[in-house]
Amino acid sequence: MPMVQQAVHFFDLDNGPAMRRVPMVMNVRDRFSVRVMAALPLVVGLPAAGASAPAAAAGGGGPVAVAEYDLGDTAFTDPESGTVSELRAVVHYPRTTTGRLPLILMAHGLWWQCDVKFVKDWPCADGAHPFPSYRGYDYLGATLASRGFVVASISLNGINRGTVSDPSDRAHLINEHLRLWQRLAGHGDGPLAGRFVDASTRQPVTPPFPGHVDMARVGTLGHSRAGKGVMWQASDEHRGEWPDGVGIKAVLGLAPVKFDDPEGDHSDTLATTLPFTVVTGSCDGDSGELGQEYLDDVAGQNTVTDFSISLQKANHNFFNVTWTPPYKLGEDDSTCPAEELTPRQQQGAFTDYAVAFYRYELYGDATALPVLTGKRPLPGVTAKVRVVPPKQ
Repeated sequence: MPMVQQAVHFFDLDNGPAMRRVPMVMNVRDRFSVRVMAALPLVVGLPAAGASAPAAAAGGGGPVAVAEYDLGDTAFTDPESGTVSELRAVVHYPRTTTGRLPLILMAHGLWWQCDVKFVKDWPCADGAHPFPSYRGYDYLGATLASRGFVVASISLNGINRGTVSDPSDRAHLINEHLRLWQRLAGHGDGPLAGRFVDASTRQPVTPPFPGHVDMARVGTLGHSRAGKGVMWQASDEHRGEWPDGVGIKAVLGLAPVKFDDPEGDHSDTLATTLPFTVVTGSCDGDSGELGQEYLDDVAGQNTVTDFSISLQKANHNFFNVTWTPPYKLGEDDSTCPAEELTPRQQQGAFTDYAVAFYRYELYGDATALPVLTGKRPLPGVTAKVRVVPPKQ
């Protein structure tokens, strides 16, 4: 499908002491912002701690089932760093499964590893329990599942206790989950076989994943520090570490951190051959909009089209329900609290954009492309979009 006519513009990102000018490609008709005052879709959020997950998605689609697997708090030891991590995830999937569906694996960022602040141990001790950051994207998982995806959101609390600043730990844990999924999907066995329970009743269930999950069509999503983690995992330099039979075809960095080590060397996160998008918020008090630099890095080297969107007045934490007040330990990090989007608005806009991205990249759904280019604005919010076409 041909791209709509576009022009190159620039918008300013406040990345700290100095202002940077970042090139932005937008639909000519929409210019610097896209606005529409339409009704927001209903977004399903996570209920109070310990409550069951939603079993229906917002915005239409088929019915959704929710399961979990948990192999233990110390099930994985990173072969390089020695970090001890849990292998735990919640999985949203269509109740009626036909054919082979793409898998989307989501990873949260840095947060309290236990539900009591300043606990230094992993596993949690002194009566504390693992914080359910991985359940903070249930609203997105449910909607994606209703649109034809199997969606696993993984827990990374052990990493948050250990090497918090090393994206390789997050990438290695993602690869380990993908290895387990490849075994289950391809052979019906392995450590995940027989380990699923219904997220509400905690009773054993046997989801129809063997033979129905296409491990050659995998999408990843990482929030905050895991945003850099998924870029690291997808990079040209590290894609050789993917498990056999796994093909990453779409990467989404959500409010990702951006720092190079050493400074100026972005080889660890440079992905030139597979499509990615970056989602940032203009009022993000944690990571700012530095994540837009991932597109700067790849411009002129990419062989596929890459995208980004800046949601105006969005903050960092509201993308995760469990990091959002009034959830226990939730915080509002907004730099524009008097004008910020509500959690429902922010999550609704992000859901619409993420669904469009994965439908376009993993299903080849051309009707989703106008959302990514800005030709069809997201309802109820103002956004700035960017498109980096392949090198000529």
